[in-house]
Amino acid sequence: MRMPLKLATAMAACCVLLGGFLVAAPAEAVDVRCSDLDLPVTGPLGEPATVHGRFCLPDGPAPEAVQLLVHGGTYNSAYWDLPYDPDRYSYQRDMAKHGYATFAADQLGSGGSSKPASLPLLLPVLARSMHEVVGHLRAGRVGGTPFEKVVIVGHSVGSGIVAAEASTYHDVDGVILTGMTHLPSVPALTFGVLFGLQPAFTDGRLGSLGSDPLYFTTKPGARAGLFYAAENTDPRVIEADEATKDQVSVPGMGTVAVFGIVLPATKDIRVPVLQAVGSEDILFCGLFALRDCSSAESLRPAEAPFYRPEAELSTYVLSGAGHSLALHRNASRYRDATRDWLKEKVGVAVP
Repeated sequence: MRMPLKLATAMAACCVLLGGFLVAAPAEAVDVRCSDLDLPVTGPLGEPATVHGRFCLPDGPAPEAVQLLVHGGTYNSAYWDLPYDPDRYSYQRDMAKHGYATFAADQLGSGGSSKPASLPLLLPVLARSMHEVVGHLRAGRVGGTPFEKVVIVGHSVGSGIVAAEASTYHDVDGVILTGMTHLPSVPALTFGVLFGLQPAFTDGRLGSLGSDPLYFTTKPGARAGLFYAAENTDPRVIEADEATKDQVSVPGMGTVAVFGIVLPATKDIRVPVLQAVGSEDILFCGLFALRDCSSAESLRPAEAPFYRPEAELSTYVLSGAGHSLALHRNASRYRDATRDWLKEKVGVAVP
């Protein structure tokens, strides 16, 4: 991921009009409001369920748009607001400081959301629950603001869910897919499943969640090798990641991988798409994934056939980053690129 973080500005400037978009005041000048809330959704068998999430936005007038953030497998919404050095690693707080609203959802089965039986927790159910969250955001049931625009953002397995949601319901204004390409590295994934995962009920910290044998999590110490490029990672980030890890439904993860990623749900997305990966992502890049992730220019030709022209596919590669690109030392570059794309492709302005 391209090297150092952008220089911080100490002065708060007034917003200025630039190229038809309002540019936010410097990040340091904006206070951030975050709150947790629960939203009603439909469970796997039609039963009532709840999606828990964290809503963050800047003080002052509410933005016109919100990003719905969907984490990956064995994560929860803490991926987007890591409880370590938030000024450097929190996607949500950084976006809010730049004038953007976000809602980071816990997928069904993880975090503070309902934890139904794992077997029926398949891709269509997960996509439907996020569709229902989009409806809540547009209706003003989150923070009292009916958002005019919703951009849905996924990471890893969450990207497969996001792709299915956007292609099924056509209810969002933009799509951001991170930590995925359409041809995973089968050897790396196989190794990760066989040697990096264990049933959640056997985990010292997660075992209290229940005994459903098809909820899995990572083994202690496995996340560093699977999700990070060591030379570009603060070891304390990995410690915080381990401390906040979660469980994932194996049937759900399997259907997402097959029908959300490999057999691409992206083929029917009809709004602009940004696809972002880390150059050192061993799970979705490299020889065995048939993906050259050395640059955005090298990645796009392999990925473009999986999208419609309306997607206007943009690609981004964070140099030196592994799978969990939002948690590497130079993640600010990825967030800056995301904001540039939001302005250019989706027309998202900030107050």
